[in-house]
Amino acid sequence: MQSLDPLSATLSALADPTRRAILARLAHGEATVNEIAAPFDISLPAVSRHLKVLEAAGLISRSRTAQWRPCRLEPQALKTIDEWLEFYRRFWSGSFDRMDAYIADLKRKGGPGNKKKD
Repeated sequence: MQSLDPLSATLSALADPTRRAILARLAHGEATVNEIAAPFDISLPAVSRHLKVLEAAGLISRSRTAQWRPCRLEPQALKTIDEWLEFYRRFWSGSFDRMDAYIADLKRKGGPGNKKKD
């Protein structure tokens, strides 16, 4: 199996709604597997598989405290996605700004659809 680059692994992990819900839960603080699994109608092994995907993508980490293995959100992987998306934010923002300027120019010049009716 070919390993994914970090960005692809992160995006792939985020593609699943259950994993996104797990991340949303961990945004409120660390939690055990049982606490994470409580709101889901899936088995503990299924939750563990989701956690392994999230951990492999660097989105969460697990520590060991006695018999507990609390999970916590690791924001750096999300920060990497945010930085990657910033280029596209600037692109779309600039595109919309240019479109707004074009529409304003058309309105000033009395362009199509803006002709005065007598």
